[in-house]
Amino acid sequence: MRKSYLCLSAILIASAVALPHAASAIALKETPYFVSDVAAGKLPPVEERAPLEPSVADFDRASATPGKPGGTIRILMSKAKETRQMVVYGYARLIGYNYKLELVSDILKEYVVEEGRIFTLRLRKGHKWSDGQPFTTEDFRYWWEDMANNAELSPSGPPIKMLSEGAKPTVTIVSDTEIRYEWPTPNPEFIPALAQASPMYIFAPAHYLKQFHGAYQDPAKLDEMVKAENRRNWASLHNRMDNAYNTDNPTLPTLEPWVVATAPPAERFVFKRNPYYHRVDPNGVQLPYIDEVNMDIVAGSLIPAKAGSGEVDLQGRYLQFKNTPFLKQNEDQYGYVTHLWRTGKGAQLALYPNLNIADPVWRAVFRDVRFRRALSLATNRTEINEVIYFGVALPQNNALLPGSPLYNEADAMAYADFNLKKANALLDDMGLKRGDDGVRRLPDGRKAEIIVESAGESTEETDVLQLVHDTWLKAGIKIYTKPLQREVLRNRVFAGETQIAIWFGLENGLASPQMSPEEFAPTSQQHLQWPMWGQYLETKGKAGQPIDMPEAQQLYDHYLAWRGAADAKAQTEQWQAMTRLFADQVYTIGLVSGALQPIVATKKLRNLPAEGYYNWDPGAHFGCYRPDSFWLASK
Repeated sequence: MRKSYLCLSAILIASAVALPHAASAIALKETPYFVSDVAAGKLPPVEERAPLEPSVADFDRASATPGKPGGTIRILMSKAKETRQMVVYGYARLIGYNYKLELVSDILKEYVVEEGRIFTLRLRKGHKWSDGQPFTTEDFRYWWEDMANNAELSPSGPPIKMLSEGAKPTVTIVSDTEIRYEWPTPNPEFIPALAQASPMYIFAPAHYLKQFHGAYQDPAKLDEMVKAENRRNWASLHNRMDNAYNTDNPTLPTLEPWVVATAPPAERFVFKRNPYYHRVDPNGVQLPYIDEVNMDIVAGSLIPAKAGSGEVDLQGRYLQFKNTPFLKQNEDQYGYVTHLWRTGKGAQLALYPNLNIADPVWRAVFRDVRFRRALSLATNRTEINEVIYFGVALPQNNALLPGSPLYNEADAMAYADFNLKKANALLDDMGLKRGDDGVRRLPDGRKAEIIVESAGESTEETDVLQLVHDTWLKAGIKIYTKPLQREVLRNRVFAGETQIAIWFGLENGLASPQMSPEEFAPTSQQHLQWPMWGQYLETKGKAGQPIDMPEAQQLYDHYLAWRGAADAKAQTEQWQAMTRLFADQVYTIGLVSGALQPIVATKKLRNLPAEGYYNWDPGAHFGCYRPDSFWLASK
């Protein structure tokens, strides 16, 4: 299993300059989907729709070939708000990861980094939004001046990754196609933030959004629109219309390969190809190849059955490894294939003791490293691997994977062995004595009973927690499982009401030194083990709580040192210090890593790799494999 990850050991981020493949003088070919609209004068010809120097797709992956345009593919989601997944899968970014996890120009023609603090971005001449309007540096200026630095639209100011040691950049508009961001100190997170599955948008369609902005629209007209949309004020209206990531506004121009054509609420969302998309294949065919994507909304529990009965053309979300036998047995009957991709998270599932829990007694217990170490030692990862994952996963903690150049086996296996004797000794040392029922008592006399809350989206969590329940009980800790809706779970964690949450592990288990180590420090409210510390830093002290544990503060200090590191060697040193400390303190309890993810695809779908990794960030699930290059063969 570990050897299977070694093929990823060469994953690195390209540095300094990333250039696209030369467009040269490619003769563009009209897309059949648009022929009638061009003939009727509803659309200009492709030569006037594509940028003057379009991005040219390469096909250097094994079995990847230029294809032909046409066709519709079907995908399934469980909630209407998951239209945002089309932004993830479409993965049009200023700069994005390729399948090797290298950062390369995408929407941008090129970018140049100087001294780690000066970033020059160059756009493609003639690039247009999906409505045909020019995409220029005015869209960047509008976002920076009229959105990110507008107190009504952004009360907390610009995103934290637009700051370096608290300082904003100097933004210089060089021309319609060139913009420069200059910080006084290095900002190594700027470029990766643009490439995320949920990216930091530093541009917005100014020509469209100005109609909703108090500085540009007639006040009386703006009031009419605010009332018509039942919003509180113009800022609320503007934010609603600018949901670029949510993909729930069909009138909002986009640069993605497919444009949503259905307004919510709906049970089927249709996404149609963007006629002004910036990428072409080497033969001059404008991408994406697929004309339309149909996203049906169904109960998540039904998705595996529907995938196994041929009702999808591409599906990974809501499928679990345990569905594999069923999916495999129906392949020939329904004309699909089931690929098994490696997951790239630090753990398939992990437990998150809430260090910011409101209950002062539990807070003190969770903050005692002996308790966290004991829970980890009382977890039988080998049993979980054999029973739930058929022995194909890695029984390690929530840590980097063997494919990462930063992988350290000692960190991955810290307190990951199943040792009830050590676990009980640690709990005894804490003074948590057992009652007559075998359950330990807290300092205030209450039973050491923990409710582990989950998002309730799969039985996988329930099955795993049953095994955890059995071994933790032998250490005198009794757990109960409470499934909740995802948003309810998050809100309870944020409010300090959840004791322990079960969630996926580290998003990026395949990190390189140049990638941000932010997941190992209290930098985000989304980190379920220390949400209030993360919120405090995200809001620049306006909400949440300051870090008040020395080791957690050390992690944050190392993170800041990484941000200011002058070279890869210095970055590596900070990474190593953070992973060692994170592992030693057992802030999260990983159960197993490296599980297999079933990917169901119609046998007609081309350029989807048979082997890949399925990861949120970096990777964007299918995104780094460029779904705009997927195409449908006749059989």
